[in-house]
Amino acid sequence: MATMDQPDFGVASLDTMKSMSGLDFMQAILDGRLPRPPIAATLNFALVEVAKGFAAFEGMPGPAHYNPIGSVHGGYAATLLDSCMGCAVQTTLAQGFGYTTLEFKISFIRGMTSETGRVRAEGRVIAAGRRVGTAEGKLIDAEGRTLATGTTTCLIMAL
Repeated sequence: MATMDQPDFGVASLDTMKSMSGLDFMQAILDGRLPRPPIAATLNFALVEVAKGFAAFEGMPGPAHYNPIGSVHGGYAATLLDSCMGCAVQTTLAQGFGYTTLEFKISFIRGMTSETGRVRAEGRVIAAGRRVGTAEGKLIDAEGRTLATGTTTCLIMAL
């Protein structure tokens, strides 16, 4: 299973992405057979679970993610939610297809600091068609408190 300490970061080739279903692609990242994206190193988070229509990431927000007012920047929550929701859509795609986020909405419920500890973002597909996929996400702390929620619309396309 991938961890935040997994050292291999990079981007899979387009040929590799085309050769796998979305779920197989995400599972290969989770298993360490494909590299983790560089954003995961920058923001200290990792893919921790995938299934058809579902993706979960965990991260450890800290002072490196602070905004000028001394709390974790909202972009941290937005990135984890965009990742879990988009990757949930990815898990539903057939070989040769990919997605891109068209829009997402985030509602912030609780702020984060370095004292928050490990957080988990879970994304679940609402619907995935031939051209559009929608998903919802929730970011929670280790005590199960909701920190933020989100929804996304993704464009599905041939690679």
